[in-house]
Amino acid sequence: MGAIETYVDEKCEAFLEELFELLRIPSVSADPDRAGDIGAAGQWVSDKLAAIGMKSEVVVTKGHPIVYGESPKVEGAPTVLVYGHYDVQPVDPLELWISPPFEPEIREGRIFARGATDDKGQMLTHVFSAQAWLQSEGRLPVNLKYLIEGEEEVGSAALSDFVAENTEKLACDCIVVSDSAQFGPGQPAITYGLRGIACYEIVVQGPNRDLHSGSFGGSITNPAVALSRILNGLVGEGGQVQVPGFYDDVVPLTELERRQMAELPFDEKQYFRQAGVSDSWGEAGYTALERRWARPTFDINGLTSGYQGTGAKTIIPGRASAKISFRLVPNQSPETIDKAFRDLVEKLAMPGVKVEVRGMHGAPGLLVPLDSPYVVAASKALEHAFGKAPVMTREGGSIPVVATLHRQLKADALLLGWGQDDDNAHSPNERFLVEDFYRGIRASARLWEEIARI
Repeated sequence: MGAIETYVDEKCEAFLEELFELLRIPSVSADPDRAGDIGAAGQWVSDKLAAIGMKSEVVVTKGHPIVYGESPKVEGAPTVLVYGHYDVQPVDPLELWISPPFEPEIREGRIFARGATDDKGQMLTHVFSAQAWLQSEGRLPVNLKYLIEGEEEVGSAALSDFVAENTEKLACDCIVVSDSAQFGPGQPAITYGLRGIACYEIVVQGPNRDLHSGSFGGSITNPAVALSRILNGLVGEGGQVQVPGFYDDVVPLTELERRQMAELPFDEKQYFRQAGVSDSWGEAGYTALERRWARPTFDINGLTSGYQGTGAKTIIPGRASAKISFRLVPNQSPETIDKAFRDLVEKLAMPGVKVEVRGMHGAPGLLVPLDSPYVVAASKALEHAFGKAPVMTREGGSIPVVATLHRQLKADALLLGWGQDDDNAHSPNERFLVEDFYRGIRASARLWEEIARI
């Protein structure tokens, strides 16, 4: 691979500038006003695939476009499907950004921009590695397919339909996804588990207008109090979710997994300091790392009700709402939990208010077999690029489409993150270490060779 690595070294600056081009496109999928930018970002990815010698197309959907690409056919070689996304999270609160979110710049060896690590920077490593092979060797040792979407940050609705309708087109031996993190600086990881998710909004409607709390207090049900009672009833004193049957299908951690997690160089106190907190609270009987990676959770993501201005305004608000989410683990079913959750909310509802539960997106969790030959191949590739053998980790976040791809295509998934936990994905000042970007390209290039040997 000498020629390939030389090519990567020579093209580092060019790769960085191309990443900057894509980062400058404000492809926020949650914002309807950014539809044109979403289209531009998708077209940029498609044009890049075509420029390096791939067949490429932009697939129009009911939502945002999907980019599909294929490398030149290599008879008898394994087929790898690379999944990624070109859409990004909203930038709010904008005032907390040190530099404009769509004007990428490098500070202290890190690229700062929305999408730098989630997922434009990580996704492009697998495009640039293919470019390195094709330009220096004239061929790839594997068949590559690219599935790059524009709706990952809003639930991947269009992609789910596309996968269901194109299983033969997308057929592959394994799936490669880089949309997560290393275990720590310079410590690569292979993520073998993902949590699933179920998201809702609970809306409590009371009086037809805000009322004077002195004149009406005690005689009218307060929607904010009613909502608080519901939320309080969803989690117990020991941190356990109170939805009936919630834990029935949970795949428990094995003793081996708990021992491996305990042996990882994880500093809880440093973890808390990094997050700006002094301690943690959660499901009793588990460490912070176990709860974060392998146990299901309930979280309140947003609360809205009543007066929020300066000083006091003594009212009974007419309405209260909360956005919540459950993080799920294998083998929990979002559909099963949905009914039990709705029944519990109805039971907890107070008289005198109307309670509505609005379902949003959901997806199951995923576990990858550790004895997969593709995991072995990835281990060799990561050790070559990072100079250190990877550790096996789980990821507390969700990549809903990965479970869909795994289930529909019946292929092993390799979750290889090049980022860091403190890259501020979804937060102001998102960033991606330049050296991790380059190491990701080198690891990806080596991965194609290792998979070809299987």
